[in-house]
Amino acid sequence: MTDQVIRVALVDDQALMRAGFRALLEAEDCIEVVGEASDGERGLELIRAHVPDIALIDVQMPVMTGIEATRHIAADPALSAVRVVILTNYGHDEYVFEALRAGASGFLLKDTEPADLLQAIEVVAGGEALLSPAVTRTLIGEFVSRPPDRATAPGLECLTRREREVTALAARGLTNEEIAEHMVISPFTAKTHISRAMTKLGARDRAQLVVFAYESGLVAPRGSDPSVC
Repeated sequence: MTDQVIRVALVDDQALMRAGFRALLEAEDCIEVVGEASDGERGLELIRAHVPDIALIDVQMPVMTGIEATRHIAADPALSAVRVVILTNYGHDEYVFEALRAGASGFLLKDTEPADLLQAIEVVAGGEALLSPAVTRTLIGEFVSRPPDRATAPGLECLTRREREVTALAARGLTNEEIAEHMVISPFTAKTHISRAMTKLGARDRAQLVVFAYESGLVAPRGSDPSVC
């Protein structure tokens, strides 16, 4: 993992779950657990007090849900550097899209392998989104039964043809390396296109770029090729 210390806040209403995550994370020299909370409201207070790099937040909690807490974090300029990872018991959780729209950078199953959890924290701390193929499939499933919401989504006209293409591929769950291979460009160029698209659309991170791709209709949910205008 990175040599830089990653500061993490734990927000979950199950004390045993928090204890397990804390024990695992504090065994790593490069991770510091700044505190823990048992509901969303206390979690928000904790995050505002410590401004961690990562907030691991349970999706369903008393007082304030993880999604509500995520909305507050995303809306607070003082917490712009905080990346939220939602904890869930289900691989196809009904709240996946809502939480990503609220500003979450990704999802983790509570029964994930320890090594995968540590890698996920490093990935999100590095500015990437944690979007597994399972989460991407959930997003697709969410949009199969309804038309794209072009009325509320940002316009595509601000993106170049290449930026639309990489955005569509990212929404399919492809990594920068896979996008580069698909488009026959370098991974650095793929990353540059992704970064420019995020900047133009005001996307907080790659996860919100994926939300945009679906809301705008850039990606057809039934498994067809990415739309490139």
